[in-house]
Amino acid sequence: MASEGRAGQEPFPEGVEDVLSFPFIEALHGRRARRFGLGSSIPGGPFEFKSRHEPEPLSELEEMLVVTAAAGNTGWHFMLPHSDRYSPQLPSYPSSAGGRTFPSAAGYHTTELFFTNDRGTYMLETRDAPSLTGPEDRPLDLHDFLEAHRSRVRVLSDRRLDVPPAKPHVAGHNTWCANAPGSLLLMPISDVAEYLIASMCYMVLNGGCLYDDVNDERIPGLDRFSRLIDVDDPGPLTSMERNTMASCATEISISCYAGMLMLQAMGLGGWMYSGIDGFSVMGATGDPNVRGLGFRYDKDERWPSPNPTGLPGVFEGHCPPHYANMREAVEAHAQRKFGPGGPFHESTPGPWRDSAAVRTSVDPHSDEFIECVSHMAQYIYDRFGRFPATVPAMYSQMYLQVHHLDLEFYDRHYGPGAYLQTHARHMERWHSAPS
Repeated sequence: MASEGRAGQEPFPEGVEDVLSFPFIEALHGRRARRFGLGSSIPGGPFEFKSRHEPEPLSELEEMLVVTAAAGNTGWHFMLPHSDRYSPQLPSYPSSAGGRTFPSAAGYHTTELFFTNDRGTYMLETRDAPSLTGPEDRPLDLHDFLEAHRSRVRVLSDRRLDVPPAKPHVAGHNTWCANAPGSLLLMPISDVAEYLIASMCYMVLNGGCLYDDVNDERIPGLDRFSRLIDVDDPGPLTSMERNTMASCATEISISCYAGMLMLQAMGLGGWMYSGIDGFSVMGATGDPNVRGLGFRYDKDERWPSPNPTGLPGVFEGHCPPHYANMREAVEAHAQRKFGPGGPFHESTPGPWRDSAAVRTSVDPHSDEFIECVSHMAQYIYDRFGRFPATVPAMYSQMYLQVHHLDLEFYDRHYGPGAYLQTHARHMERWHSAPS
């Protein structure tokens, strides 16, 4: 990876060289939750301590390195190379042509990364990014890589995310430190609705269909799709939705973990945690004083909790009201896959010697196929008043918080080894040391 400064560009600080040479095994074995940052205070107990420093926000470079570690583009997705069911065609499962620092089942990639700091709140749009790593046969140029990702940062607000540091919005053991001044908070959020559509496409491609096990009834009208699906052996709706939710939770957790590994190499403090309420983050609690990200949400007496469906004009779930009906939502998902820039469009570049041949080696979704998926999806929406039926359309519940570590706290309360050499040298390698 090239890291030298170029003509007209400010050179990277010495700490970048530490990142590039940091042993991966040390990132794994040195990973710890280090919650006490500059400006923090614990008022009592065995860890009582008040930092004598003011909070010091991360530099823009530090933030971009963490953000791209959590959700950066890593080049082209390699696709699924074989399945006996479709051979010689390829499985048409993936929704994105690009890969990222965290995996997604079958390449669905329905997650985007939101983040906040003292200056504002942002979104990094990478789920449909083309390859941002440059030519595959050359070393990664860090300047170009970071600049390509900067261009995909969308400013949502000029203020820090609005979530009160108190229960029920923040777990009691996190109220003293969650989303604190000076910190960077990363919040990956999954479009569960689109993930479920992608899973239903997978199911139909493999001859399956759904059964409404909540109401113990078959979805009417499926017999007309018997050429595509086995209508006599449907699978339970709740099982598919539970698996979809679990996959989304896994996806956002790995995103945070990828960012967490970067902290050791950079010498930054922080931790990944689920102790902020996801509805509070999205702004879907029903409390007008807790704006969060400002997601749209609906309530219904049939539902135990609000259902956030997306941030209008920014990150909209694949379901009404962002689409007129579920047919439109399914068609939008298909367009993402087969349209320009998608993984199965002949003009989309790729990593193969003949990328056009690979990308067109699939059977596009037929009108009958789209109608079959749409029919089941519309049944769910009509029967339950929402899509998905039993899990939220948008999901947020794992975060990564990052800050400059207060070494004096760890020197006071811990023995040697509480932090790494990269933490000990961070200020001299990245900044002027605080007084």
